[in-house]
Amino acid sequence: MELPENSVKLGEAKDNAGNDMVKMMQYVFPIVMQIQMDVIKSYGFPEGREGIVHFAQLIRTLERDDPEVAHLHAQVRAHFLPPVSISTESLT
Repeated sequence: MELPENSVKLGEAKDNAGNDMVKMMQYVFPIVMQIQMDVIKSYGFPEGREGIVHFAQLIRTLERDDPEVAHLHAQVRAHFLPPVSISTESLT
């Protein structure tokens, strides 16, 4: 994600999406998925949807036991999912 060409693509997509979550999923999410697909195929995962689904399942399993994996996964998600603040105050 941090390679210059990927960073530029992601920056442009985020600028186009603004604060609109639908546009974020439309413009940014596909770029993040493509970058992931390009990387994971080098590690033996099948190309396309099947590889991404398998990779995501493995990551969810590994992040339960490995804080570093959880942290890295959070960094990837942060590219297309903004942090959500949940208020614990009553809304009455």
